[in-house]
Amino acid sequence: MTDRPTTAYKVLTADQMRALEADTFAGAPVDQADGYIHLSTAEQLTETVDKHFAGQRDLWVAAIDLTSFGSSLKWEESRGGALFPHIYGKLLLETVIAYGPLERDDDGTVKLPVAG
Repeated sequence: MTDRPTTAYKVLTADQMRALEADTFAGAPVDQADGYIHLSTAEQLTETVDKHFAGQRDLWVAAIDLTSFGSSLKWEESRGGALFPHIYGKLLLETVIAYGPLERDDDGTVKLPVAG
């Protein structure tokens, strides 16, 4: 049993979202350079957007079912020693449980996409 979340989030540009909607996303340039797809937990998402996507428009957030990945999912240290989920492989549309345009609450927190 683990206390790690079973859902994580991927921030995507509009072009990347279209690629994922077509069935498969092989990763953003940074993902391809690092050899894995970077994801964030709900608690990490706003900081990820603020740090890596500041000033960018037309962004999307996809909620990913982490239980679909088995051994291709690894939790690895990153910012400040925090564990982040990384997918060593492609991201398939069938693993996405919700997605939508990146929006923020009044306090600046990134809203999580809601299915349905």
